[in-house]
Amino acid sequence: MLARLLKNKWLYLMALPGMLYFIIFRYFPMWGLLISFQDYQPSLGMLQSKWVGFEHFQRFFFDASFGMLFRNTLLLAFYNLVFFFPLPIVLALLLNEIRREMFKRFIQTIVYVPHFVSWVVVVGISYIFFTTEGGIVNDILAALGLPKINFLMSEEWFRSMIIAQVVWKETGWGTIIFLAALAGVDQQLYEAARIDGAGRFRQLWHITLPAIRSVIVILLILRLGNFLDTGFEQIFLMLNSMNREVGEVFDTYVYNVGIQQGQFSYSTAVGLFKSVIGLLLVLGANKLAKKFGESGLF
Repeated sequence: MLARLLKNKWLYLMALPGMLYFIIFRYFPMWGLLISFQDYQPSLGMLQSKWVGFEHFQRFFFDASFGMLFRNTLLLAFYNLVFFFPLPIVLALLLNEIRREMFKRFIQTIVYVPHFVSWVVVVGISYIFFTTEGGIVNDILAALGLPKINFLMSEEWFRSMIIAQVVWKETGWGTIIFLAALAGVDQQLYEAARIDGAGRFRQLWHITLPAIRSVIVILLILRLGNFLDTGFEQIFLMLNSMNREVGEVFDTYVYNVGIQQGQFSYSTAVGLFKSVIGLLLVLGANKLAKKFGESGLF
């Protein structure tokens, strides 16, 4: 073991910063999950606070807002998975078909840029476009003789706007891993397919997609692990009194009861519940992937 460690010491040294990051910022904070089973008082600390068992979980499950929170979070997570997850794959396949390298790099740069725009700016742009007072979209509707739509205050449009923002901001960035996987496909396979008379679509279906199938499965499993993470900042900025009934999710609820109301133990219990659901989804998806012949995560 020691000889192997010394032989690969530079590799382990390169991995050390990443390991330290996960230990300090991912594993060490898990100690704080204990307060979800306590009536935590900051003045007493974790060691002296009273243990209450599953009291906070019972309170959450029987709370009148649990159904609303679970429904809203589940629907937004489902829409993200169905409408957003396939788009980086499709865009990567389209970019891979571009033969002029300069034009391809230009398109990649354009679709990557929104990822670096903060959610505050994205929501600000949405307000500029969709507000009823001077919004570009509503001005166009009025010019066409159509009634204005209050997109920002409407329950019917809230989820659509959230998904549209995610698609615009993250689709381009999501193509990076898939483009890297496509770069590793053996070009001789395409040459052999062309000799056999296969067109672009058949090459895509029988060579490209099977080559990146394992990457798609792994990313899908990882995505399921964050299935209920709908994004706090974006939704918090888009929430208002008119759309809260369809927009309030676990993340914003934890902020409201944990930070604003100081119910640290209760909000930690809510966060732990969400994390357990994500863990179960990862385990289930990984087992299902192995059942269908994929390698999975572990």
